[in-house]
Amino acid sequence: MSAPKISRFHNAWYKWKALRLPWRKQFLVGLDLSGNTYWEFRDLRGTGPGQRWRRIVKYPKDTHYGDVQVPPMWHQWLRHQRPIPPSIAEQQAEVARQERLKYLAAQADARWAAKPSLVDGPSKATLEQPKPPLTSPSMERNTNQPPTDTSQSANDSAAVPREKVWEKMQQQQQQQSSPPKSDPWKQQRGGPSEEWQPKAWDPSASSKR
Repeated sequence: MSAPKISRFHNAWYKWKALRLPWRKQFLVGLDLSGNTYWEFRDLRGTGPGQRWRRIVKYPKDTHYGDVQVPPMWHQWLRHQRPIPPSIAEQQAEVARQERLKYLAAQADARWAAKPSLVDGPSKATLEQPKPPLTSPSMERNTNQPPTDTSQSANDSAAVPREKVWEKMQQQQQQQSSPPKSDPWKQQRGGPSEEWQPKAWDPSASSKR
């Protein structure tokens, strides 16, 4: 941020207001890079050599209350933490220092972001590695053997009559079909409680004793 452009009239006016004349109540102390002016005046509630001066800031009239920004150096002066107000050159040096810190912080963040993180998942390069083909020893043996003639096997199957093929299929079905399993609870039935049924309700009154 560069120094505010001050006309000759305003420069002379600032110098006139900065003079500590005996009849003057407020004295101009300085201004910041945003155009705010800082003033000092004597407190009327007390008198004496050890009396502390009051310090205030005045901002331009066209500036909204929420847009007023007071630099840290002037904050220190307003709170009586530094006796001498900051000069324009000192304020420009502070702004340059802050810009340099921001630039160095951005470089540090870029270097930190370039480093691999253990929290992140595997990279795309590792996920896209070519996988070896899945082969078994039996497949390798089959590939080494010469190809067989399928036409000959088809002719041999066609030479077999259909009746023999049908008989073989029936034999296989009979072998696969097993006799029905016997009921394991069949021998356990026939107890005294198997055929028991409750009697019907009789509404007749019972005899009194």
